[in-house]
Amino acid sequence: MVASENDSNHMNQAVRMEDSPDPPFETTYKRLFDDVTAVPEVSAVAECELPMIDLNELNLGDLPRRACMKKIALASKEWGFFQVINHGICREVLEKMREEQVKLFAKPFSDKAANKDSNFSAGSYRWGTPLATCLRQLSWSEAFHVSLSDVLGSRDVHNNLSSIMEQYATMVSELSQKLVDILASELGQESEFFKEKCVASTCYLRLNRYPACPIFPEMFGIMPHTDSDFITVLHQDQIAGLQLVKDGRWFAVKPNPQALVINIGDLFQAWSNNVYKSVEHRVVANPLHERFSTAYFFCPPYDTVIESGVYRSFSFGEYRKQVQEDVKIFGHKIGLPRFLLQTH
Repeated sequence: MVASENDSNHMNQAVRMEDSPDPPFETTYKRLFDDVTAVPEVSAVAECELPMIDLNELNLGDLPRRACMKKIALASKEWGFFQVINHGICREVLEKMREEQVKLFAKPFSDKAANKDSNFSAGSYRWGTPLATCLRQLSWSEAFHVSLSDVLGSRDVHNNLSSIMEQYATMVSELSQKLVDILASELGQESEFFKEKCVASTCYLRLNRYPACPIFPEMFGIMPHTDSDFITVLHQDQIAGLQLVKDGRWFAVKPNPQALVINIGDLFQAWSNNVYKSVEHRVVANPLHERFSTAYFFCPPYDTVIESGVYRSFSFGEYRKQVQEDVKIFGHKIGLPRFLLQTH
C-alpha cells in the first residue's frame, strides 16, 4: 500500500512538472545551484527615476518642440536611457498586448518548448542560459524572441496574439522612427538612413517573463548586457527589476505605469561616434512575484554597414556573429570594444 502511494505521488509530481508553465531551471542547472560559492552577489542599489520626456511637447510649437528634442538628446548622452509619456500607444493596446502575453506564458513549458500552437519561427522560444558555467551567467527568465516578419501581414484574424503583436509593433515602430529621426537631427544628420534601413520586418519583438525566484533573492533575470540594436522600446509591468549603470554605479529603475522606457543600443552608439551611450543593464528576478515586459528592438537588415569614426566599419550581421562567438567562449558579450579603431 505504501509503495503504491509513493508511486502515485511520483506520478502526480511528474504530471505537475509537465503541466507547469515554469522552465525546469532547478533540474537543468542543478550542478550550478549545488555550487553555493557561485551565487551571484547583487549589492543593494539605489532607486532612480529616469529622465521623463513628454512627447506631446513636440506638438506645441517650435520652441517647445526644440526643447523636447534637446531633452531627448541630452538623456541619450548622459543616461543612455529615458522614459516617454504621451507616446502614441494607447492604453487599450498596451493592456491587450500584456493580456495575450500572460496567456502565452501560462501554457505548459513543454508546449512552449515544442513551439506548439505558435506561428513563430523555430528557435523563437528561449529560456535560461544554455552555455552557463556558473550562476552569474544564468538568466532566470523565458522569452519569445520574435522576428516581426513572423507576424506582419499574417491575416490570421483568429489568432489574438499575432493580431495584437502586429498592431503593437506598428505603433512602436512609428515611435522608434520618430525618436531616431530626432536623435539624428540633433547630431546634424538629416539622412534617410533609418527610414531606408530599419523597416518593420527587420525588427524584433521580445516577450519576456521572469518567474519568481525564491531560491536566491539576487538571481539575474537577465545578466548584465548592452543591446545590439539602434534603440529599444520597453513596456514593463509594475514589478521592479530593471537596473542600469550610471556613473559607474548600478541603479534600480522605478516602474512608471504611464511611460515606456527607451534605451540606446550599440549600433546607435557607434553610428553617433559615442555621442549617445549604449548602457549596461540587467534584470534582477523577484523572489515572490513574476514579472513581464515587452521589448521592441529597432534593427536594420544584417547586411547594413555601420560607418564610424571611432570603430571600424562593420555590418550588423558581423556584429551579431561576433557577439555570439564571444558569449560561447567567455560566457558574456564583449560588444563594441571588439571593433574599436587602433590608435597610434
